[in-house]
Amino acid sequence: MNAPPKTRLTTSAMIASIAEDDQETTSAPFGHALVAQAKARPEIVGLSADLSKYTDLHIFAQAMPDRFYQMGMAEQVLMGASAGLAREGFQPWATTYAVFASRRAYDFIALGIAEESLNVKIVCALPGLTTGYGPSHQATDDLAMFRAMPNLTIVDPCDAVDIEQAVPVLAGHPGPVYMRLLRGQVPRVLHRYDYRFQLGKAALLRDGPDVLFISTGLMTMRVLAAAERMEAEGIARAGVLHVPTIKPLDTTTIQAAMGTPGRLVVTAENHSIVGGLGEAVAAAALRAGVVPAGFRMIGLPDAFLDAGALPTLHDRYGLSVTTVVEQVKGWM
Repeated sequence: MNAPPKTRLTTSAMIASIAEDDQETTSAPFGHALVAQAKARPEIVGLSADLSKYTDLHIFAQAMPDRFYQMGMAEQVLMGASAGLAREGFQPWATTYAVFASRRAYDFIALGIAEESLNVKIVCALPGLTTGYGPSHQATDDLAMFRAMPNLTIVDPCDAVDIEQAVPVLAGHPGPVYMRLLRGQVPRVLHRYDYRFQLGKAALLRDGPDVLFISTGLMTMRVLAAAERMEAEGIARAGVLHVPTIKPLDTTTIQAAMGTPGRLVVTAENHSIVGGLGEAVAAAALRAGVVPAGFRMIGLPDAFLDAGALPTLHDRYGLSVTTVVEQVKGWM
């Protein structure tokens, strides 16, 4: 007698969604937004290092195949070709994974693109802890590396709304940009807060007298949920200042928000606590002589992270809503 077949439960460690089961999402917001811009801007071209499907650039490739360039598994060539196209008057949008742009192609970006202030947009998927494939694919240090690069604008969008609004703004920006990318089914959160992406500007999404979250990237949606939970449970009333542009940093808004007396300030980022938003905010506060009632950082540890399923890893490393709430409770 044959045994009944077993059902094999699987999860993709590589491309796993950050969306909750009940969250509204948009499919491939970057790809669709870039197509819309390209229709009005004939100078836009798209390039990928064999990862168009996994950076949502396949949407652009299908819509405009004569303006798409597949460079193969050669990130240095990708950046060099983008620099050359920019010198000829095109606006290249180069996509790959964040680890490959920051670690493999850093010198080509620095000397070929940033030093010359060329009009190249580098858009990279799998930022921070958004894959379970371990250190080879987890870009936990990309912000630290690129913050030190002159002439480079750095954007870390929160959700599909942020991405859709950022693309046309970045298309109108004349210099080089590095943007972290959430791809696939991307949650929609910021439309509930009358939000509008502005390059170089932070946005106060909600206010509260007890805690101020200063956050970027996907951690903005996490701290918004944490703030709602803390208020509902009577733990604290928290404000959320979203910082979509890491460089140039909106120090004026950040310093003013941190100056409110009696508030615990908590930075939150999907990046190592070394060299990211938290340290940038702390430096901005010190330069302005702002001393909050308390200052803490939520971010990834200074370590090579484990491989595994994203929900497990986000709990383990403190990026989930539940662990955010527990950390803040312990600090109050």
